[in-house]
Amino acid sequence: MSETVESVDVDVVVVGAGFGGLYALHRLRSDGKSVRLFEAGGGIGGVWYWNRYPGARCDVESVDYSYSFDEDLQQEWDWSEKYATQPEILRYVDHVATRFDLYRDISLNTRVEQIALDEDTLTWTVRTDTGETVTARWVVLALGPLSNSNIPAIDGINEFAGPVLHTGQWPHEQVDFTGQRVGVIGTGSSGIQSIPEIAKQADRLTVFQRTANYSIPAGNRPLSDADRAAQKADYAERRRLSMASGGGSPHMAYPKNTLDATEQERQAAYEERWELGGVLFSKTFPDQLTSLDANVPAREFWESKVRAVIDDPQVAADLIPSDHPIGTKRICTDSGYFETYNRDNVELVNLRKAPIERIDATGVVTADGRHHDIDVLVLATGFDAMTGSVAKIDIVGRGGRTLNDEWAAGPRTYLGLGIAGFPNLFNLTGPGSPSVLANMVLHSELHVDWISDAIAHVDDSGSVGFEARAEAVDEWVDECRRRAEGSLMVQANSWYLGANIPGRPRVFMPFVGGFGAYGDIIAKVAANDYEGFQLL
Repeated sequence: MSETVESVDVDVVVVGAGFGGLYALHRLRSDGKSVRLFEAGGGIGGVWYWNRYPGARCDVESVDYSYSFDEDLQQEWDWSEKYATQPEILRYVDHVATRFDLYRDISLNTRVEQIALDEDTLTWTVRTDTGETVTARWVVLALGPLSNSNIPAIDGINEFAGPVLHTGQWPHEQVDFTGQRVGVIGTGSSGIQSIPEIAKQADRLTVFQRTANYSIPAGNRPLSDADRAAQKADYAERRRLSMASGGGSPHMAYPKNTLDATEQERQAAYEERWELGGVLFSKTFPDQLTSLDANVPAREFWESKVRAVIDDPQVAADLIPSDHPIGTKRICTDSGYFETYNRDNVELVNLRKAPIERIDATGVVTADGRHHDIDVLVLATGFDAMTGSVAKIDIVGRGGRTLNDEWAAGPRTYLGLGIAGFPNLFNLTGPGSPSVLANMVLHSELHVDWISDAIAHVDDSGSVGFEARAEAVDEWVDECRRRAEGSLMVQANSWYLGANIPGRPRVFMPFVGGFGAYGDIIAKVAANDYEGFQLL
């Protein structure tokens, strides 16, 4: 064991400086490990470094979308709003990195190109685009499930003469749309957040919608000193409830199933979640995502709210989803999105009725023969989610087999943490875990703390390696599939299934059993001597 440890440059390489990677650096360094973190971007923050589009805002309450590992940190930081904006989130992560002296072990503007296993020593060699090579006992992939932008293959897109901006790769300098004719392709989360802001500036805004999405008003507001004091006084209980919840926030579902509640109870529960705002509307009742009969009343409540704020009934009809139950795609969080279509300078183009045929130098041509004149094109087309960023790295495990080979038919993990054939390598908050169905900050802490304990277990045993067993991977993949098929989640063509990427295998990637239940499962695995893993 000592020879292996001495043969490496660092104990741990972490890839990615989002919330997961930053906490991995802090926790593992606190354990006495030498750690090196590589980040492709020019700054820390992960998805919040890249996503700078107008209106970018978290859809989890600020007080919950924050680290829980340090009580002094919780008490000293003041959030200004209920839902933090992208700049405020970046200020927070900079505060954390500075406070815990993380920058000294972070290499920015450095993209990891290859991670290769030495099977004799069970160490990893990490090669970067800067020409650096580093060896490590352990690798932690903290790449984030939403960090690889999806550029649609639209005929003629490269011929457009004006600026083309992607919401996931937004310029760092301010973009001024004043006097411009702007086209936005996509009405997922980034489109729904940016469209109201762009409409306030643009001379004319044309929104090209392929798929209507459910969105709930954020109900955002400034936080007062009294609000913050109350939140800080209640942090311990708030965190306890969050860790036991379905989604990593301290809001519990109504104590009855949908149809067991009276009509009055249902309406009151929906109204309370509507006022809370955001994604948690999908968890109003415990059976809302498992029973279509239970889902229908929630959808009808949502539809009545949306129709009430849109002037044109046809526009309302185009904006209301008809192809999936509410919550089976991530519910978006907006600030005045639907009301934006009442503006004289905004037009909605329903691509289900008239698809885009091509893009030329001056605009977008749709199948009805219309040419939509555009000066600036905004692609709000989301991400190659869950596996896209991992796939960009050449990760070579046992027998020269790559992770891309291993995942060719869909991602295969044990607990979302370990991968058979890739010892001493962990993946954070990705396929096989609750991932994007939960609060990603607390999820990152849950994963990193488990990894830290697992590494200590290996060290204490005198072993050099830790690897998921192939049969444990098979069982976990099957468990995740069974849970997904027992829900309504598979009824939507969502990016949870990879449906937004042509040619991607249709596999539902997150664990749908809930954040609290997942935490119990991985804790039990650890308590049972890391059942399903083998020491090497």
